[in-house]
Amino acid sequence: MSRTAFKSLLAVPAIAVMAMGAGVGVSAFPGTAMAADVAVASQGPVVELQVMQQVAGDPDKATVGAGVTTRAATAQAAMQQNAAEMDKVLKRLDSLGIDRDYVQTTGIRLNPQYDYRNGEQPRFTGYEASNTVSVELRDIDKVGDVLDALVAAGATNLSGPEWGIVDDSGARAQARKAAWEQSLAQARDYARMTGYRDVKLLTVSESMGFSAPVQERALMVQASAPAAKTPTRPGQVSTQVTLSTRFELVN
Repeated sequence: MSRTAFKSLLAVPAIAVMAMGAGVGVSAFPGTAMAADVAVASQGPVVELQVMQQVAGDPDKATVGAGVTTRAATAQAAMQQNAAEMDKVLKRLDSLGIDRDYVQTTGIRLNPQYDYRNGEQPRFTGYEASNTVSVELRDIDKVGDVLDALVAAGATNLSGPEWGIVDDSGARAQARKAAWEQSLAQARDYARMTGYRDVKLLTVSESMGFSAPVQERALMVQASAPAAKTPTRPGQVSTQVTLSTRFELVN
């Protein structure tokens, strides 16, 4: 069952009170029309706040990286060998029923290799080719099984998993609302403490983030222990919103 937890990460990392404020631009929230040319002039002192709130929830997707690295005496041979091995990995992904829209090539590299020894000129030893894909998995209970299957198919490089939420718009809305309410309450606290009646919003801007409190790295599975399955624990992931606001203190 899905769980969400609401948390206040950061109250006020930076506060500045200024004597007078000039005309300032207004930033709209993402998804609305920008109002960068609208200016709101301030007549009184201005308080600047930055508040971050986050909502934690259960992830429903995981992203892993999988690839193949090969070496050969010539560049062409290294690339050809790599292509043959990577084709096996991609076909294995198809056989696992993973939608091709969720599989994306993220890097193809070819580099000369040298043997470096103390006091000697580097000796050319051949070429190394690598091909890596990013795979998004919507069934997080099968992440370990997929990683093991990819290694069995010939993958030599694995990374991740990175846990996430497919649609975190609800969590963002919760975090945004809480950040705004905290910003307004703190600005009014400053108004009262300095002898003013209330505050007027001058600017507000938003930045959004995503973090995984617990992120496990999938290590390369050794061929000497094929019976062991790769365990994973998704934990919870956090959706966070940071509001930067400027309020004028008014009577």
